[in-house]
Amino acid sequence: MPARKPKTPPAALVLLVRHGRTPTTGTVLPGRAAGLSLSDEGRAQAEAVAERLASLGKIDAVYASPLERTRQTAAPIAKRTGHRVVVEKGLLECDFGEWTGGDLKALSKTPEWKVVQRWPSGFRFPGGESFPEMQSRVTSTLVRLARLHPGGRIVAVSHADPIKAAVADALGTHLDLFQRIVISPCSVTAIAYGDTGPTVLAVNSLGNLAELRPS
Repeated sequence: MPARKPKTPPAALVLLVRHGRTPTTGTVLPGRAAGLSLSDEGRAQAEAVAERLASLGKIDAVYASPLERTRQTAAPIAKRTGHRVVVEKGLLECDFGEWTGGDLKALSKTPEWKVVQRWPSGFRFPGGESFPEMQSRVTSTLVRLARLHPGGRIVAVSHADPIKAAVADALGTHLDLFQRIVISPCSVTAIAYGDTGPTVLAVNSLGNLAELRPS
C-alpha cells in the first residue's frame, strides 16, 4: 500500500496593521527612537481598527514591533480579541541610522533622497540598515509567524516601510517600486502565507474587513 502524502498545512492569514498617528507623523523620520507615543487621533484610530479586526472573528495571536507606538496600537486589538501583545523584533521599523529623528522636509532636499525614492534597493542609511536587509528581515519574520499558526489569523502591528516591503515581496514586485505602495496609519494589509507562497488579499484597507477571504 503506497504511503500517504503528508497533508499541506493550510495558509495562515497575516493581518498587517500600521501603527496609528503620532504627533510627528508626516513631518519627522522617527525610526527606532524610543519615547514616541500615539497622538489622541492615533489612539482613536487604534480603537477603530481593533473593532474592524474583531469583525473577522477568531484571531489567534497579536504581535507588535517593540516600539511604543506599535504596542499602543496593538493593545486594544489584543484586548478585543482576548490576547496579550507579543513583542516581535522582526517587525521593527527600518533602522534609519544617522537619519533617525530627521526633519522630512530637510531630508527630501538632499541628493540621497532621490536614491531612497528611485533606487531603494541600492541605498543604505548611514549607520543603519539597507532596504534589502529590512525587507529580508520582515518577510522572513512573517513567514515564521505564519508557520506558527497554520490555518489561523494573526495580527502583526508594524510600520509603513516594512509593510510596504512585505507587500512588494508578496506581489513579486521589485523593491525599487515599493515606494508606489501607500500604507496609511491604522490601515490593514492582508497576506495569506501558504505552502506555495503568499497571496495578497488587501492593501491599505480602511474599510470593512468582514468579507476578507481568498476567492
